[in-house]
Amino acid sequence: MTLPPARIVVEDLSKSYRIAAPARPPGAGRRLGFSLGFSRGFSLALPFAPRRRRVIEALRDVSFTIAPHTITGLIGPNGAGKSTLIKILSGILRPSAGHVRIGGLIPWADRIRHVGRIGVVFGQRSQLWWDLPVDGGFALLRDIYRVPPDAYRVRRARLVETLRLEGILDQPVRQLSLGQRMRAELAAALLHAPPLLILDEPTIGLDAPSKLAVRAFIHDLNRQEGTTVLLTTHDMHDIEALARRVIVIGHGRVLADSPFETLRATTLSGRRLVASFDGTVPPIALPDGVTRLSDGEGVLELDFDPARVPAADLVRLLDAAGGRLADISIVRPSIEDVISRFYERHGAAE
Repeated sequence: MTLPPARIVVEDLSKSYRIAAPARPPGAGRRLGFSLGFSRGFSLALPFAPRRRRVIEALRDVSFTIAPHTITGLIGPNGAGKSTLIKILSGILRPSAGHVRIGGLIPWADRIRHVGRIGVVFGQRSQLWWDLPVDGGFALLRDIYRVPPDAYRVRRARLVETLRLEGILDQPVRQLSLGQRMRAELAAALLHAPPLLILDEPTIGLDAPSKLAVRAFIHDLNRQEGTTVLLTTHDMHDIEALARRVIVIGHGRVLADSPFETLRATTLSGRRLVASFDGTVPPIALPDGVTRLSDGEGVLELDFDPARVPAADLVRLLDAAGGRLADISIVRPSIEDVISRFYERHGAAE
């Protein structure tokens, strides 16, 4: 059976929690009392402070639409509301207000049908059974999702080959390395061929080769099968490698929703130029829009705004300065610098 494409529509979504507030110190505020009579002429008065609660607004008026067959990054500092949003989209939580439809279904109201159409991987939690071999966990998920035997055999074989799971199928999950477990978790989430894959920190704690393997798999899954992917992570290299679009959450609100290159251009558009000279750095009169960062040992570092001073003009200026120019490199700000600056600008830094 072909499942409908995973179009995500979120409108004015809000979620608040009531939590117990810290108790008042003794003697502070109003105190209530009552008496317990133990015998004639004797009573015991006990102070009583009513339990205080406060409201935490995890999400406030969040709206966005994600088209099918795309990869979207969901980022934000700790406590921004990302996990709450993921749990609502997964059908685990019910919002306080607002509307969500994924593939035409309301996640929390149509939960049984909805979970059959999504795959979810939480980087710090396992959906496989800890003491069972990996293949035993796959078989249980096959029965839970009612995957037809022929379709399961084809799907399992493809995932085992693509994710290089042949050597660990008979191992208990508790004996796997973190990288092996994450590859197995990805396969487990995709055995029923869901049109939507939700990934919450899928590369947390992985070494560099394992991260590259997971990123390559997600990219190929989206390109070859058209799977819609929603990715939340603190690893900005995951976002840069996979997501064309970035939704930034902070203080429970959407702070930005754009292609990452647009976010970079509007947040931190400067470039850094490093010029190496054979010998000392010659005296150079720098135009407006160029800042000298360091100067010494034959190396000159400059920060410049390409909108005001084109890189080619700056290179010509250095070449004509009279020194022996040996090498030049120009780099853009790292994605970490861009996101950190954005958080600072919006008061959302961790």
